[in-house]
Amino acid sequence: MHTEKVIKRDKKYVLHTYSRSPLVLERGSGLTVWDADGRSYLDFTSGIGVNALGYCDPEWSAAVAAQAGQLQHTSNLYYTAPCTRVARKLCKRTGLDKVFFANSGAEANEGAIKCARKYSVETYGPARNKVLSLVNSFHGRTLATLTATGQDVFHHDFGPFPDHFAYLPANDSAALDTALQDETVCAVMMELVQGEGGVIALDADYVHHVAEVCAEKDVLLIVDEVQTGIGRTGTFLACQHYGITPDIVTLAKALGGGLPLGAVVMKEKVAACMGPGSHGSTFGGNPVACAGACVVLDRIDDAFLENVNACAARLRQQLAELPEVAEVSGLGLMVGIALKGGRKASEVRTRCEHNGLLVLTAKDRIRLLPPLVLTFDDVDRAVKILAETLAEIPPEEPEAPAAQPNA
Repeated sequence: MHTEKVIKRDKKYVLHTYSRSPLVLERGSGLTVWDADGRSYLDFTSGIGVNALGYCDPEWSAAVAAQAGQLQHTSNLYYTAPCTRVARKLCKRTGLDKVFFANSGAEANEGAIKCARKYSVETYGPARNKVLSLVNSFHGRTLATLTATGQDVFHHDFGPFPDHFAYLPANDSAALDTALQDETVCAVMMELVQGEGGVIALDADYVHHVAEVCAEKDVLLIVDEVQTGIGRTGTFLACQHYGITPDIVTLAKALGGGLPLGAVVMKEKVAACMGPGSHGSTFGGNPVACAGACVVLDRIDDAFLENVNACAARLRQQLAELPEVAEVSGLGLMVGIALKGGRKASEVRTRCEHNGLLVLTAKDRIRLLPPLVLTFDDVDRAVKILAETLAEIPPEEPEAPAAQPNA
């Protein structure tokens, strides 16, 4: 009855902007979460990439509880030590210079757009304000970040949208070069792995070209690392895979380890344009969220990332060997799985839940974002459940016959 009561109450009082699974999650530890009926699940979603250390990590929980008992909030009219500690750690890990704290990825991306426009307007005049983003991107659900999102499906019913945004096809250097002939462009914004767009990594040559051309023209490069950052791809930032240092990086999700925390990390030339009153957030840099973030950042050392990469390699290899899997995409522990035989990702997700495994979807793919503290045993268990689940679902389309060798 407890599960039914909670779901009934939700349906009556909560705005239905989510398609929820009929599970009432009640408690968790590590990679395991239990529902209100006492059933356990192996969680390979980590709250859509948030619970980097899993559920209720003891060190993280202790730090959050201690800070909550000391000072839970104060306005940004005053200084707090946890905020400055997180800022210092982020600057040292990213090679950038200053941080603005927000509460979510959308807010971080909104802040990045404001920073880019402020820099360009102050440096080149008010006409230089256009932001380019990529087709198939996702940057958030505020009006500006929704406009920056390069997917029409998210744009219905919410216009009019802010002006001076445009979209480029991913991995098309010629289209970029043409777009940057427009002298009103102030920034290019992109995800290095398009998460909501299907967990698709950008080509390295294209990313290098974007970085080079933006630097030549002093067009700011904004890299949205809301989902890829904080160790998710096996390096602290996905930028490190590509060997680039953007002008602005946005972070959120795993940064707080389970509490709302976003960050806009930027070069000094951008920061110099953002003075008092140019941006703000009541809860930005909240001391409790920052206390948790300090634990997350301290844990992500070389040994931690070695385990991420080892588990990612094992997971990807085992997934690629499943007969129902057509392709494994993404980077590190940001995994997309394309299915054969017309199998629907939504059905696989539902059946996985029934079998004790929580997974995500992205377009027509299964998406896996497990906590970064997983082990080989967790990988093996997850793949076993997924394999059994896929075997339960017959293909809706006949498999194409294998190509015959020439006679």
